[in-house]
Amino acid sequence: MISPKPKLVGITGGIGSGKSTVAKIFSILGIPVYFADDRAKWLMANNQELKKQIRETFGQESYLKDGSVNRTFLASEVFSDDEKVKKINALVHPVVKMDFETWVKQQKSPYVLKEAALLFETGSYKDLDKTINVSAPLKIRITRIVLRDPYRTEQQIHDIIDKQLPDEEKNKLADFVIKNSDNKHLIPQVLKIHQELIS
Repeated sequence: MISPKPKLVGITGGIGSGKSTVAKIFSILGIPVYFADDRAKWLMANNQELKKQIRETFGQESYLKDGSVNRTFLASEVFSDDEKVKKINALVHPVVKMDFETWVKQQKSPYVLKEAALLFETGSYKDLDKTINVSAPLKIRITRIVLRDPYRTEQQIHDIIDKQLPDEEKNKLADFVIKNSDNKHLIPQVLKIHQELIS
């Protein structure tokens, strides 16, 4: 007997919205979570074919002597240039997509979560059955990022926010919205969505 394929649910939110915290609550409920951005970093460092393509596209400097990703070089050379960002995404996203599909086949849960910063921006939400957006007021988000990433300048934070769709648009596209401001409790919101997804 073939076990039914789990429902594919995306979880996203702007930087500092708290989507990783929300994903962790789902994982406590026993729901497998695929952290797409972390996995993309791992694949960039470990997938030989992808490494070869990145080197060919952006030069040998993309990797350090020990074979690890040269983050400083990529941050200054690639991620500050929109055209280069499109190029690296065109290399990385298909590899992440295949990796996610392989991972899904190993899961035995009614649904799985794919946590990614740019679900709507990249169009990858179209491959999923449902999506959740974690929404938080901009001021709260900026405060969280400053505390979490002291190495980022305020300008860098605003640059990242500008590359992401505004919350209002994400909320319209999402099937579920979790409000993560200080006065809204996360667990009841997660439980409500969880019940809907397993029913």
